Amino acid sequence: MIPLIAFYLLFPIVVIQLCLKFKFFDKIGAVILCYIAGITLGNSGILSQGATGVQDSLSGAAVAIALPLLLFSMDVRAWLKLAGKAILSMTGAIAIIVAVAGVGSILIMDHVEDAWKLSGMAISVYTGGTPNMAAVKTALSVDSTTYIILHTYDTLISLIYLIFAMGFAQKLCNRFLPKFDPVKAAQGQRDIETEDINSYENMMNRRIVKQLAGALFLSLAILGTALAIASLFPKQYSTSITILMITSLGIGASFVKKIQSLEKTFQFGMYIILIFCLVVGSMADLRDLINIRWELMFFISFCVFGSFFLHAIFCWIFKIDTDTFIITSVSAICSPPFVPVVAGALKNKQIILSGLTTGIMGYALGNYLAISFAYICKALAG
Repeated sequence: MIPLIAFYLLFPIVVIQLCLKFKFFDKIGAVILCYIAGITLGNSGILSQGATGVQDSLSGAAVAIALPLLLFSMDVRAWLKLAGKAILSMTGAIAIIVAVAGVGSILIMDHVEDAWKLSGMAISVYTGGTPNMAAVKTALSVDSTTYIILHTYDTLISLIYLIFAMGFAQKLCNRFLPKFDPVKAAQGQRDIETEDINSYENMMNRRIVKQLAGALFLSLAILGTALAIASLFPKQYSTSITILMITSLGIGASFVKKIQSLEKTFQFGMYIILIFCLVVGSMADLRDLINIRWELMFFISFCVFGSFFLHAIFCWIFKIDTDTFIITSVSAICSPPFVPVVAGALKNKQIILSGLTTGIMGYALGNYLAISFAYICKALAG
């Protein structure tokens, strides 16, 4: 397992170097390259069965360690000026997925037994995340086979959606939505510049390495504190509580000027996110898609892209900017851990707080909405 771990930890360096030296790879983006490399590795047949444990541990640890690093350099006061639009956008996203999932379950009810349960599953995962989906599976007594198939299709469609969100959505949506207007301050201008791939240069400078070591220690301390607090709550809420505490403590640390002024912490966090992308990509098993249940594939695709389209119209009506629309959409459909990934691809770290905060809102509401509206769909279906 040591060679595999070493590959996961070091391969992003190769990706960054490729992006630095070749414009072709830079245009594709480090995030997408890591996903492609991961998918290739995961479906090559060279990974042993024991790799699953390493993948689960690394993917979870990567997000938990990266989040504080990404937040240390945030300007929270600047974000507060943008929060209203983000919350409005997330409210729209949640209301829309509830409606779309309900319609989707009605469309497939003649082909799928207990389709109303699928509406609850979709609402749970596309307002909150996988922990919500697992909880609703138990609450609605969803068949394990159906759950696994649905989860597999969700992984595939969400990956396609993520690639679209990171690579094409911004240009497309800027044609009819307002462009993101960064806070007019020196910090805001610096934030935009540091998102370029060239910002990874000079990270091995001795002075910067020393600062990053201190930032990593602080990030680990925040993670330990968050896990300790989460252990005081019921297990089904542990993921939500952990992310909430990591986010809160990371934000709190950003108010300390010495911490906020640490150099390259955001880039270090994004490097760890690249590890996460590589690992998650390698967990996708394309063999599960050979015998496709098209009615379920349609349902998942309808929920993801149908809600995205209607959410875009909602944001057009309320004049919500492109980047806020995309990050809240990703936060709802893919859950908060993917927010930094997409913010990095959009070259806009100012929207990370919006995505994380609204995502936690989705985590909190997901189970309540999913179970309630699943039974409403059951009643409507007779």
